[in-house]
Amino acid sequence: MIATTELTLWTDVFSTKTGAVYQCDAERCWYVDFAGKVAKFDHRCFMKLRKAVYAIDIEQKLLNTTTDPDVEIIFICACDHCYVLSLAQIINLKELLEGTFVMLELNHIIHDRVYSNSL
Repeated sequence: MIATTELTLWTDVFSTKTGAVYQCDAERCWYVDFAGKVAKFDHRCFMKLRKAVYAIDIEQKLLNTTTDPDVEIIFICACDHCYVLSLAQIINLKELLEGTFVMLELNHIIHDRVYSNSL
């Protein structure tokens, strides 16, 4: 669980019923609360996580009729975190990351509109 003092330094970027992403300006990092753990990512590793999750072909895995386990290991080089996720968890993590990046893009658009109109 996240301590209240830590949470006051974090900005909630996006959350779902299965997880949340927080931004910490003081530490210049992201915190991903997902699958029972809170993981800290710098910008580069956070983008690598996004790329790794987006690269998983969920439809192909669902249609695969072999007896391979329905588990995916997400390991990112130069990062301290590893996820071992079921297909349902992968879908939930992908939803969390997609929502996060939509919110970041929306924030960027609003910032550009507000500050470009004030000039």
